[in-house]
Amino acid sequence: MKGLLRGVILLGLLAGGTYAGLRVWPIGGEASRITLDGDARRGAYLARASGCVACHTDTAADGPALAGGTPLDTPFGSFAPPNITPDFVHGIGGWSKDDLARALREGISPEGAPYYPAFPFEFYAGFSDQDIADLWAALASVPPVAETRAESDVAFPFSIRSGLKVWRATALREAETAPVLGRSDDWNRGRALVEGAAHCGACHTGRGLLGGLDGRPFGGNDDLPGGSVAPSIRAADLKEEGWTASALAYALETGITPSGDVFGGSMAEVVEQGTSFLDEADRRAIAAYLLDPEVPSEIDALAQAR
Repeated sequence: MKGLLRGVILLGLLAGGTYAGLRVWPIGGEASRITLDGDARRGAYLARASGCVACHTDTAADGPALAGGTPLDTPFGSFAPPNITPDFVHGIGGWSKDDLARALREGISPEGAPYYPAFPFEFYAGFSDQDIADLWAALASVPPVAETRAESDVAFPFSIRSGLKVWRATALREAETAPVLGRSDDWNRGRALVEGAAHCGACHTGRGLLGGLDGRPFGGNDDLPGGSVAPSIRAADLKEEGWTASALAYALETGITPSGDVFGGSMAEVVEQGTSFLDEADRRAIAAYLLDPEVPSEIDALAQAR
């Protein structure tokens, strides 16, 4: 009996020590100091490209813009996209540009808590200071909404936010968006959108047991929130299905596929609230990258540059 009691006490001490260690485990880098002025029009465009409007607006219920979106049901719980209007109580009116930068580029709240990967911050890590300033200007121009539409419901042990620090250390992968030597400006623009702001891989790539991106990039995902499926958008699979650059660019504007069918599920919302607002050049750039994503070797790239 005494041995059992000692074992329970030891386990309790270990659990307590682990929890305390996670609480003090530092995350993130040096705080940003963004002093640039933003352009609200550029920021609104980036917000559309990045899915901010689609995710943080409950369009099914005709909810106010950016006042909170439809909850995402996942194996880890239900995550409610929060109100990001400039309301000081229910939204982000008390934030600064630096707070927004830390949230988007590092996935850390103004209070220093890690965000769940349901928020695809790993794809926004490459946003520049000017991008952040532009987004800040756009969000500040939205009417504040004094309401919270939903609350997240995350089961234990996933409800312990400090445990996300382990996930960050083992599963977090930042997107590769830097320009590639030897590729055209259009191709590099498509890469920056697909791998970054548009975060196509967040849906079209499978995830592991801990929720991190897993398996083949863009190879498809059969376990999206709500039970929907995202097909493979790898170049070979797209071409086999009859996609061309012009057809893909057109589908990103209209939602109509080469067969005359229309996108359904979450992709329909992505088009309606996001890619349909992009200009033709950006839609064609996305198509060009998806249909030819291979990065040339360093030797080939240098040869092409000469």
